[in-house]
Amino acid sequence: MPVKSFRPLTPSTRYITIASFEEITKHRPEKRLVSIRKKTGGRNCYGRVTSRGIGGGHKQKLRLVDFKRERHGIEAVVKAIEYDPRRSARLALIEYKDGEKRYILAPAGLKVGGKVMSGPTAPPEVGNSLPLKVVPIGLPLHNLELTRGRGAQLVRTAGGGATLMSRDGGYALIRLPSGEIRKISDECYATIGQVGNAEHENVILGKAGRARHRGIRPLSRGVAKNPVDHPMGGGAGKTSGGGHPVTPWGVITKGYKTRSRRKYSNRFIVLRRNGRPMKLS
Repeated sequence: MPVKSFRPLTPSTRYITIASFEEITKHRPEKRLVSIRKKTGGRNCYGRVTSRGIGGGHKQKLRLVDFKRERHGIEAVVKAIEYDPRRSARLALIEYKDGEKRYILAPAGLKVGGKVMSGPTAPPEVGNSLPLKVVPIGLPLHNLELTRGRGAQLVRTAGGGATLMSRDGGYALIRLPSGEIRKISDECYATIGQVGNAEHENVILGKAGRARHRGIRPLSRGVAKNPVDHPMGGGAGKTSGGGHPVTPWGVITKGYKTRSRRKYSNRFIVLRRNGRPMKLS
C-alpha cells in the first residue's frame, strides 16, 4: 500500500502523508458486525479525568473481529477488504458456506476471492489459522494465542509478523516483532502470514487537526507548569526542574521498570527484547 504525499501549497500539506486506501474494496461495514463505541473523554465512572489528552474526535464504530477462528474445517471466501478506524491493520470480510460472515485481520497477500480455513487440517497458507504444533518451522505468523481458546492476543498491528523458530516439550519457540523470544504452548493457534498495511508506519499526521480527528487533545509540558501543578514546574527561565523526568504524580518516566519481577509469565520468556535473558527471582 503506497503512501501519498502532496505539494506544499499550504502549510498543512507540506509534511502530511496519507494512506492511498487503494486496497479497500468495501466502504461501509457489515451492520451485524459492528457495535457502538461510547467515548469517555478520558473520564472514569465518577466523571473524573484519569487519562489526560483524550477527548473529541470523529464518531467511530467497533468492528467485531473474530480472533478465535473456532469454525474448524470449514472453508470461507474473502468477500471484501475494509478499513477499520480503531486499528492500524485492514480487515477482511469472509463468508462461510452457510452464509455467516465474520471479520478477520487482513494479512499481506490476501485478496478478494481468496479462500481461508482454520483448524489442524488446514494447509499452511496465508490467512489460515493452525495450531503451532503443525505449522512449518520458519513461517511468518500473526494473531498468536497465549492461552488456548482465549483468542489471539499477540502480533495484531499493521506490518507485524512473528517467526516460529522451533518446537520442544509441548512448547513452540516464537520470535516476536519486538525481538523477544517466548515459549508458547504448541496447542495455541496462530494465523499464517504477516499483517497487511505495512506502510502504516510511514503515515505522517502533519498537522494538529488530524490528531484532533482521532480524539487526541494537546498536552502541556511539565516544565511549563507551576510547581503546584507538576514536579518539574517552576524555575527562573527555562529549566527542567533539576530532577529526573516524572509524571504529574512523581512517577519516573524514563528507565523505570514497571513489570513485576515475580510475574508468572516470566518463566516463558527465553530472551527479552533488549537481548538479555530473563532472570527468574
